[in-house]
Amino acid sequence: MLGRTANDLFWLSRYVERAENMARLIEAGYRIALQPRIGDDQDSEWISTLESTGCIDVYKDKHGEITTKNVIDFLLFDPSNPSSIHTCLASARRNARTQRTALTREMWESLNGSWLEFQAIRPDTLRSDALPRILDWVKERSAGYRGAMLNTILRNDTYFFSQLGTFLERADNTARILDVKYYVLLPSTNMIGTAVDTAQWETILRSVSAHMSYRWVYKESYRSWRIADYLILNRAMPRSLHACYHKIDEALADLSALYGEDKPCLVTAKSTLALLERGDIDTIFQSGLHEFLLDFIARNNRVAQEISEAYHFTG
Repeated sequence: MLGRTANDLFWLSRYVERAENMARLIEAGYRIALQPRIGDDQDSEWISTLESTGCIDVYKDKHGEITTKNVIDFLLFDPSNPSSIHTCLASARRNARTQRTALTREMWESLNGSWLEFQAIRPDTLRSDALPRILDWVKERSAGYRGAMLNTILRNDTYFFSQLGTFLERADNTARILDVKYYVLLPSTNMIGTAVDTAQWETILRSVSAHMSYRWVYKESYRSWRIADYLILNRAMPRSLHACYHKIDEALADLSALYGEDKPCLVTAKSTLALLERGDIDTIFQSGLHEFLLDFIARNNRVAQEISEAYHFTG
């Protein structure tokens, strides 16, 4: 496969996954904004959301003051924001059109239909209660595209590069959500274990659709270290770091078998997977959850960079 084709397929999947993750982050910020305030910090929920997306500086340059309306417009509809849902869907559709012959009809129609429907939304005419419905629509369309891919495409390099894009993006997002909760949303250690703390953890779980399954797995109320264990180390949880790296390792191993050559990215991915397999949440908390997550995000970025170098991405 040409490097340009591999690059487009990889990023197509990253953009679709990023659009869904952005919808989940906006939903989490919106839910937290409806909860009781902590002290005098009126903007903490949206600051944490903007920081987790890595675009708080771009937002401040454009808007300055943080308001719910401006943040939602910036994250959902702003074409100048490289991480907005608008930009992600537009970029995914552009990559899909460029590589149209590599996709199945179902994949293309799902993605093209999503873009056309999103373009028909007029932000200025939306009522305030329309936001949850739009975010649910983004998540449904992302799931619809993934379903079309999983059910119709050959298990060849098109599939493998698409899987890599999906799970590298998902792992990055899960790690950032956890890190922001731990260091931004709760400014004082005196708040740990309070009702506000518990409500924020529940919102974090809801943002990754894991609040119901958490209770089924652990059969107890929300506890910070249990939630961190669930989102980092539990392989059965499909958005956990452990589950994502099983998929990444699997896709890289399949590519190595297909092309008959092991690449450095496979070694880095295997070492990251081994770190998660032998991980212990008590040790992670004792050593520092923030430091663990920063190290993981750096590892994840290194795997992505090594993939682009190994398979000659050009764009």
